[in-house]
Amino acid sequence: MSTRHIAVAGAGMAAARFARQLLARTPPGTVRLTLYGAETHTPYNRTRLTEVLTGRQRAEDLGLSYGDAGVRTGTVVTSVDPATATLRTADGGTAAYDVLVLATGAAPVRPPLRGTRPAEGVHTLRTLADCRCLAADVARAERAVVLGGGVLGVSLAHALATGGTATQLVQAAPWLMERHLDADSARVLRHHLAGLGVTSHLGVRPTALHGTGRVTAVELADGRRLETDLVVLACGVRPRTGLARAAGLRVRQGIVVDDRLATSAPGVYAIGDCAEHRGVVHGLAGPAWAQADALAARLGGEEPSPGSTGAPGVIRLSTGELELAAFGDPAADPAAPHDVLHLAATTRSTCTRLVLDGDRLLGAVLLGDAIAAAADLIHLWRRQEPLPADPLTLLPTQGAHP
Repeated sequence: MSTRHIAVAGAGMAAARFARQLLARTPPGTVRLTLYGAETHTPYNRTRLTEVLTGRQRAEDLGLSYGDAGVRTGTVVTSVDPATATLRTADGGTAAYDVLVLATGAAPVRPPLRGTRPAEGVHTLRTLADCRCLAADVARAERAVVLGGGVLGVSLAHALATGGTATQLVQAAPWLMERHLDADSARVLRHHLAGLGVTSHLGVRPTALHGTGRVTAVELADGRRLETDLVVLACGVRPRTGLARAAGLRVRQGIVVDDRLATSAPGVYAIGDCAEHRGVVHGLAGPAWAQADALAARLGGEEPSPGSTGAPGVIRLSTGELELAAFGDPAADPAAPHDVLHLAATTRSTCTRLVLDGDRLLGAVLLGDAIAAAADLIHLWRRQEPLPADPLTLLPTQGAHP
């Protein structure tokens, strides 16, 4: 039996998950798997970098299993040629493959900001190297501004504030985590952050950075200036599509894939933050892992379950003092014929929101004490099983109160 060489451009979370799942499904010796990673580290869980920043997690404990796949760290794939099934790396090396998986991930978005670009004190948080640089700067900063109020921005603001840094959070949307929370749940979250000393500026965009050499202030669209020693950009990510585009693959926002996760070139697939499936780039760990599992099953000779290639993920935020889970569509259209159960105790930073379609759960937000019900509710949501006649029986007795 011949051995297939499966090359993976990328060595992040999706790549590691794919490698582990594929090698578990294939007989030894039938697959040779190589991951090419730009970073000097083997695969790790980047969703926990803020925990490394706060000291709740050690960097060396973030490692992910990838079976016995070969990992070439510090090796960037610079070009691929689907016609000859070969790839080239930055060090001038070439390799032939039978199957190529693009798991190139995404890069942090840097918003267009006027004025000079101070070289010091401005950070992103996407890699372990970013985390080390940011941690060194946090140690000598008294004030920080986080630009972006999504999952990462909220996590960063929480981490900085609990570490003793006076923190301000700037969000262009009218409420925090607008992709995942409804306005009422976000209000409870904002109150919790305020209790830690985080000032949130909502519905306003940053327009400029000030400072010579090192950042000294952020200017907002309404004219306000936020004095600061440190700025962290958490303005989202953009799929890395350059490799695919140069190879002639179909690219829109991300690398376009079909329900098999196949690109427009034979023998080439894409998964994770770089992939666009049915017009959607998820940019979340949950869907990336679902895609990795589905592709591993398919290349391992199995047929994945329907819908597994683009399944929505579960957003989890855990910072020690703050526990949050959101999934499905918790901000469902209020004009639609849905039932919404919303319980909140703002002063205790506790909130539950369930969106129901009859006896089925469409989505939920669980914040604070209510997180204890997350596992049961996620199970019911994923399987679309009927809820109890009184959904309140699923909630902890010490949870939110209206």
